Amino acid sequence: MMRIDHVAVAAARLSEGTEAVETAIGHPMGPGGRHALMATHNRLLGLGDAYLEVIAPDPDTSRPPFPRWFDLDRFAGPPRPSNWILRCDDLDAALAALPQAGRPLELARGALRWRMAVPENGCLPFDNLFPALIEWQGDPPALPDSGLRLTRIEIRHPDAKALAGLLAPHLSDERLDIREADGPLLRFVLATPDGERIIQ
Repeated sequence: MMRIDHVAVAAARLSEGTEAVETAIGHPMGPGGRHALMATHNRLLGLGDAYLEVIAPDPDTSRPPFPRWFDLDRFAGPPRPSNWILRCDDLDAALAALPQAGRPLELARGALRWRMAVPENGCLPFDNLFPALIEWQGDPPALPDSGLRLTRIEIRHPDAKALAGLLAPHLSDERLDIREADGPLLRFVLATPDGERIIQ
């Protein structure tokens, strides 16, 4: 079985994404880092058994000769939830079952090592609402616990039934809420000391 690793909010500029998320949740984001291979950078926040990521293209790094993950090359508009990421113990086995997730890439940042599936065109199926898959090689990021918790991932899509059917054999998490709607939508709901907050 796979499990929720983290959720991501994309932005054209990292500062804009950070400000939008901090306003939405009433809590400061923690530090992050750079992904040289993808020419992106991020900020992170620990949510107990998961974490929140704000990610954007890195203007100080040359754009790679292939599409960036999370469909960031086509991103436009205000910061918003873009992706949710599932952790697996064996990425090759996971991709044999869910080849839609893309091809495996080896990545590193500092002492962190991981493998992640990235589609050839950078965009995941179901209008990017299909989960990204990650396999940590060693421990995942050790983030301070913010005290906030991810309570729900709301996914809306015209083909929600098909998406849920693909994931059902591999994931069982009450926080996942997949329903049919006229168009694609992704929202993250967090429990905070000041009540429920929604990132949308």
